[in-house]
Amino acid sequence: MKLKLGIPKGSLQDSTIQLFARAGFNIHVSSRSYFPSIDDPEIECMLIRAQEMTRYVCEGVLDAGLTGLDWVEEHRLGRDEHTCVTPLADLIYSKQSFGKIKWVLAAPEDSRFKSPQDFAGATISTELVQVTRDYFKRLNIPIKKVEFSWGATEVKPPVLCDAIVEATETGSTLRANRLRILDTVMESNTQLIANGTALADDWKRTKLENISLLLKAAIEAQGRVGLMLNIRRADLTKILSLLPALQRPTISSLSDEEWVAVNTIIDERTVRDLIPKLKAAGGQGIVEYPLNKIVV
Repeated sequence: MKLKLGIPKGSLQDSTIQLFARAGFNIHVSSRSYFPSIDDPEIECMLIRAQEMTRYVCEGVLDAGLTGLDWVEEHRLGRDEHTCVTPLADLIYSKQSFGKIKWVLAAPEDSRFKSPQDFAGATISTELVQVTRDYFKRLNIPIKKVEFSWGATEVKPPVLCDAIVEATETGSTLRANRLRILDTVMESNTQLIANGTALADDWKRTKLENISLLLKAAIEAQGRVGLMLNIRRADLTKILSLLPALQRPTISSLSDEEWVAVNTIIDERTVRDLIPKLKAAGGQGIVEYPLNKIVV
């Protein structure tokens, strides 16, 4: 038996493969194939665009897949508020960073549009059609229409539409095209989703739960390192006051009863300032080591 898993093709592809590598799964993508190889014989991968992932998981072509919450919502709203997939894990990473993306309403800087209420009778261009329609419906704003954009959406206003709803992480592309962000339509992050048939199968459910655990552990470890050192018992309180631990430091006795070993997890960006302080406080044998996974 194999688990059929969808890997998002496009902007999320590289970051997803990197995440799987940190989780312990090595995926190799050939430039000529939509079926990447993976070093787990129980998994069969297929590259699918994130926009279509929910549909193929829902229809049972795939058991599970990774896609954005935005496309799960787009699929749900396009099916009269119903979808047949279950989110298994929030995986907060994106193509540029380990954070959420925003779908924003943006209009030309020199346009008359200053707030969402100004868009009555306007035309909006976006890839996220159903979510955008729902957004204006909730605000009770009677726009003219929401039209689907095949891409390069930032260049369309004001000639081809009045405004756009577009995904952004930093807003730099919108600013480069002289567009002003007026509101956030929704925030999104990657989700591991599965269909009911796969979850009803004990083997597939367990496999998915294990994959979910390892992916979340890899994200939890991002930007953190392990730190261990030896310290005299008499100086332990002083050392502990310097350590910002994930939970609390692990303290182990050494063969010399006057000394203990301290092991902890800290943010990587704090290490360069912390190590000199630990040394000055009496720490010895200080070792920094990388982390791939943290299971919390």
